[in-house]
Amino acid sequence: MWLLIYFFMSKFIFVTGGVTSSLGKGIVAASLAKLLQARGVTATIQKFDPYINVDPGTLNPYEHGECYVTEDGAETDLDLGHYERFLNIYTSQANNVTTGRIYQTVINKEREGSYLGKTVQVIPHITDEIKRRMLLLGSEGKYDVVITEIGGTVGDIESLPFIEAVRQLQWELPEDDCLVIHLTLIPYLKAAKELKTKPTQHSVKMLSENGVHPDILVCRTEEPLSTDIRRKIAQFCNVKTEAVIESADAATIYEVPLMMMREKLDLIALKSLNIQSYGEPDLSRWKEFLDKLKYPKSKVTIGLIGKYIELQDAYKSILEAFVHGGAMNECKVQIQNVHSEFITDDNVAEKLSNLDGLLVAPGFGHRGTEGKISAIKYAREKGLPFFGICLGMQMATVEFARDVLGLKDAHSTEMTADTPHPVIDMMEEQKKITAKGGTMRLGSYPCLIEPNTLAHKIYGESLIHERHRHRYEFNNDYLERFQAAGMVASGKNPDSGLVEIMEFPNHPFFIGVQFHPELKSTVERPHPLFVHFVAAAKAFNERLNAVKNPLLQSELI
Repeated sequence: MWLLIYFFMSKFIFVTGGVTSSLGKGIVAASLAKLLQARGVTATIQKFDPYINVDPGTLNPYEHGECYVTEDGAETDLDLGHYERFLNIYTSQANNVTTGRIYQTVINKEREGSYLGKTVQVIPHITDEIKRRMLLLGSEGKYDVVITEIGGTVGDIESLPFIEAVRQLQWELPEDDCLVIHLTLIPYLKAAKELKTKPTQHSVKMLSENGVHPDILVCRTEEPLSTDIRRKIAQFCNVKTEAVIESADAATIYEVPLMMMREKLDLIALKSLNIQSYGEPDLSRWKEFLDKLKYPKSKVTIGLIGKYIELQDAYKSILEAFVHGGAMNECKVQIQNVHSEFITDDNVAEKLSNLDGLLVAPGFGHRGTEGKISAIKYAREKGLPFFGICLGMQMATVEFARDVLGLKDAHSTEMTADTPHPVIDMMEEQKKITAKGGTMRLGSYPCLIEPNTLAHKIYGESLIHERHRHRYEFNNDYLERFQAAGMVASGKNPDSGLVEIMEFPNHPFFIGVQFHPELKSTVERPHPLFVHFVAAAKAFNERLNAVKNPLLQSELI
């Protein structure tokens, strides 16, 4: 029965990793998918995470980086952001599966009596559920190839059921319908001045002991792999020499698809999967983006005010959106991380005086909010381009309420439950919810934009759709006072009236949004908010330089 089902399915590629985490499995998987897509082969990617959390929605950003939200409201691994940024297509709940979700499904079935009284075990019940999820996207008939990234590294206890599921599929699927790529490390020992292949050999040995035999080895390395080293790896790891792929360190992740193309990773994969109908890769737009990224004509410094700045992955989508927006402006965006917890009214000018723009990042909880408010006040008063996302937008309204409206104790009820002026309050439908996981306002919602506003100028249209992840909202009881004082609600949800966008017209660029625009920015479709924000920072920098250098003033007039 299995073989009959498999006959009508997509081709499947499984990407595993060894030696250490953070080698870039997600980037390699996304790069391969991009190359296949460029050749006219339809592809999608999914991530299987071995942790027991049902999803990363309840994880602290320090634990696992940012939580990426899809159009359909799934809280997922940050690698799905890479998939969307590379492929320019949406992912969904089906593209990210965790051990927690697998066990939750199996236990629910057991409680329902679906297993007819049998003893429920890791094999076959857990592995069968893993396989079902692995094959799910391929059963839709939408994709020629489904790439599955297995999180963690070979040898991790929590990864064993996933590796076992791959072993079973490698045996059950027709030979040319299944391909295993193993990403591993070739360390360079500076003292010995040589590359060492033993970690890769041991990693492949461990994978083989679990019954999975890799077809392609992608070797992460700081130094080029010689022909002799490739031959040695191939000989000891039982793969063909041409299937040993070099993955050198790159200046930007967006160079990796071109590096993988030079290594012929896509052609080797197509040959192994017996896919014969494909064209030459069309990467013209990708190369155009890279040229702008590598050869900028100007530079701006933008302050990222947040409370998780010690971990770069905590704001991964924001950082990548700045890369996209900077390239569109042919401008290098230099990010200056500023910890909001250490900003005060006394030192804010010292910390932010060298910036060309200020972005106040999303977050949860009280820690660091007063620093964000001080930074926003500085930007508003000094004419510094400001962009607030989610909590950043909320703190901008709190600052305005305190300093302009004179509501000195104004705050969000998230931080001060008994504030006399709750300009930010919990959404009504959230007040009866006690469970934390997957219960926020999540996913894509419409927003109607007012004409003749900065938001309308940026988007160029009246109805947009953006992704959300929040429990608190602007309190419309205060909206009249805000608008009378000059802060405009330029975007609202057409159904609920929830304020989505706030802006301050008496300012060169001051806008805050309740949603997360960074989640929809891609290489081929940079988000307009980031594009216009970088342009505003660039204009601010030019004006500042004109003041310092009178000779430039005539050029700007």
